[in-house]
Amino acid sequence: MSKQLGFLHNSKKCVGCRGCEMACKNLYQPYAKLRWRQVFQINENSYPLPTRMFFSMACNHCAEPQCLKVCPVGAYTKRSDGVVIHDDSRCIGCRLCAMACPYDRPQFNPEMGIVQKCNLCFQRLDQGKKPACVEACIPGALELVEIDGKLDSQTGVLKTLPGLPSPSITHPSIRFIGPTQGKQVRRD
Repeated sequence: MSKQLGFLHNSKKCVGCRGCEMACKNLYQPYAKLRWRQVFQINENSYPLPTRMFFSMACNHCAEPQCLKVCPVGAYTKRSDGVVIHDDSRCIGCRLCAMACPYDRPQFNPEMGIVQKCNLCFQRLDQGKKPACVEACIPGALELVEIDGKLDSQTGVLKTLPGLPSPSITHPSIRFIGPTQGKQVRRD
């Protein structure tokens, strides 16, 4: 593998608008109840200055994808750029991948009888475009980046957030810039 593409989510910029979520849904699942990308809100009630933040997550295109390891029919492949692809035509709907993913990202589509997930808009990447979710992020909170040592050594870049599974399980290709507590201005 020559590189590992992934996402950088900056909670300092994210306003929770769900533009990234809707861009993905509109492009890939307009009629299904699936949501490959989801925006979550975390409330941290730490007195006197509570922190409210959002983060956006889809498939993490892990360096060690558990979905790929457990699939009995080889419906998953990993490209040289690190993108984990799911081939719908090979899937038998057994859901082993959904059970193996600690992030609950592969989702069963009952209308089709198979599992599906984010493929990081690989068709768009191959055309030199950004993923739909990244392109739709107006405040610039979601970026497509190369996951490497330089990124991980930057101050403020986190490999996980509280409540998420340990990154040692799959080595997810997502990094976070969390909110700085105490930035709220108090007016008396």
